[in-house]
Amino acid sequence: MRRCFLVCYDIREPKRWRKVFTAMKGFGEHWQYSVFFCVLKDIDRVRMQTELEAELNLHEDQAIMIDLGPDEKAARDAAVVLGESLPKAETGVVVV
Repeated sequence: MRRCFLVCYDIREPKRWRKVFTAMKGFGEHWQYSVFFCVLKDIDRVRMQTELEAELNLHEDQAIMIDLGPDEKAARDAAVVLGESLPKAETGVVVV
């Protein structure tokens, strides 16, 4: 079963930020500078968390993974956007 996650991170060093950003592009949609919306199977969530832990400096950086539940449409509809709208949902299958 897939679940939706909002992943936000605060990375203090630009080189680490670029590595995390590149890794996250393989797991979800880039919504804002350091915010991604991901629809993941359990194994993919574990892979994502493992990659984040490998790239973060756990004494300086922070990442937050918020579980939005299994209903992707409800998770997307729950997002209230002020200002420029979110990017359109990508269709198709993403292979990680």
